[in-house]
Amino acid sequence: MPKKRDKKIDKKHQLSRRSFLKGVGSGAVTAAVIPSSIAAIKAKETISFQETGVEKEVVNLIINGRTYNVEVEAREILADTLRKRLNLTGTKIICGQGACGACTVLVDGIPIYSCITLTMDVNNRDITTIEGLASDGKLHPVQEAFIEKDGMQCGFCTSGQIMSAVALLKNNPNPALEEVKLGMSGNLCRCGAYPKIFESVLAAAEKGRR
Repeated sequence: MPKKRDKKIDKKHQLSRRSFLKGVGSGAVTAAVIPSSIAAIKAKETISFQETGVEKEVVNLIINGRTYNVEVEAREILADTLRKRLNLTGTKIICGQGACGACTVLVDGIPIYSCITLTMDVNNRDITTIEGLASDGKLHPVQEAFIEKDGMQCGFCTSGQIMSAVALLKNNPNPALEEVKLGMSGNLCRCGAYPKIFESVLAAAEKGRR
């Protein structure tokens, strides 16, 4: 009888442990799921807030001699405003970090990286993009030189290269090769077309002296 009683007790304990473990297991799963669900809800709320709560402002942009009144977000970069809002797609974005120079435009005659420049920061300033260089259907001398000297390969960085060259020659119309290399050092060419780029800039300088 004692043995039979002990067996019943053991069986009862086994069932209790099984039920307990089952409960703990489901509780652990619930504990794991609930925080992630809450995190997802919070993330969704944050995104929604960002979409509806971002500060906006109307800016006055003077681009290639034309005035644009554009409502932009406080965080919006000039490259995106040019490309996405104004359809001035000659300005390219490659790195998005101000490292390669493909997005170079001129602001008050000074070359800047438009991928790290906030649009609000150029309010009422004079902006020149690659589209604004040609005049009366005639290409700018730098553009002509890049074509004549084949100063490009894939062409993706070319607009930024040309804008930097225009700024360089405006400040130094008669540069030596080393000055060209230094002046163009903020623009990278992934194709490695540097010799032709430098040749193009020197050819453009010669055109300007004629």
